[in-house]
Amino acid sequence: MKNKPLKNIPPVPSVLMAIISVQGGAAIAKGIFPLLGAASTAALRIGLSSIILVLFNRPSFKSITRAQWKAVIPYGIALGAMNATFYLALSRIPLGLAVTLEFIGPLLLAVLGSKRAIDFVWVLLAAIGIALIAPWDRNSIDLWGALLALLAGGFWAAYIILGGRISKIMDGGAAVSVGMLVATLVVLPFALFSGTLVNLSPALLGLGLALALLSSAIPFTLEMNALKHIPARTFSILMSLEPAVAALCGLLFLHEHLSFFEWTAIALVVIASTGAAWSNKKVSAID
Repeated sequence: MKNKPLKNIPPVPSVLMAIISVQGGAAIAKGIFPLLGAASTAALRIGLSSIILVLFNRPSFKSITRAQWKAVIPYGIALGAMNATFYLALSRIPLGLAVTLEFIGPLLLAVLGSKRAIDFVWVLLAAIGIALIAPWDRNSIDLWGALLALLAGGFWAAYIILGGRISKIMDGGAAVSVGMLVATLVVLPFALFSGTLVNLSPALLGLGLALALLSSAIPFTLEMNALKHIPARTFSILMSLEPAVAALCGLLFLHEHLSFFEWTAIALVVIASTGAAWSNKKVSAID
C-alpha cells in the first residue's frame, strides 16, 4: 500500500498540489534562515526528506541497475544544486521574485527548439518581466540573489529533464528516495562549512520535519508521479502558477509586499507560461 494515495492522484492535480506544498514550505524555510542560514536549512530539509522517503518507500539498493545509477546520480545532483541555490537566493530576495526568476528555466525548456513565432512572444514577455525586476541600481533587488535564482532555474530545467528520463526506467518512489540521498551529499558539505548546524534545536528540528514534508517528500513524489504520465515539456508548462502562488505565500506568511513593477513582472511570467500552455495544446490537437 506504500505510496498508493499519492500515486493514484492524476498528473495535473499532482503538479498543482506540489506547487502549493512547495511554496508553503518555502515560507517556513525563510523563517528558519536567521537561525540556521540558507545552506544549513537546505541540508536539514533535504536530509530529513531523504530519511522519510527511504523509510517510506524502502528502495532496494541491491536491485538498482548500473543504468539506473547513471540516471539517478545526475538527477540527485541537480536536485541538490537546485535547492541549495534557490535557498541562497531566497535569503536575499523576496519569495515571489525568487520563484519568478527561477521559473525562467522551466519556461525556456517549454519553448526550447520551437520554430513557431508565437513561442518567441512568450519568451519576450518573460524577458520584459525580468527587466522590470532586474537590479539596475544598488537600491533595487540584490544582484547576487537574482543571479542565484536564475541559476536555480537552470538546475530546475535539468531536474525536469533528468526526472522525466529516470521515471521511465525506475520506480518513482525509489528514484525520488535515492535521488534525495544523492542531493543530501551535495548540500551537506556547504552546511558543515557554514558552521550554523550547531544552532539546531528540537524546535528547529520540528520545523525542519514540516519543511521536509512540504517542500521535498510530498511534492517530489507528486512530481515524479506526474512525470510518469506527461512529457517534460508539458510538466514545465503546468508549473505556470508557481510564481503567483509564491508571491501570495510571501505576502500572507512573510509579509513581503512587492511593488507595482514586481507584481507586473510576475504577471508577465505567468501570462507567458499560460500562453505557452495554450499554444502547445493547440499544436498537439492539430497533430
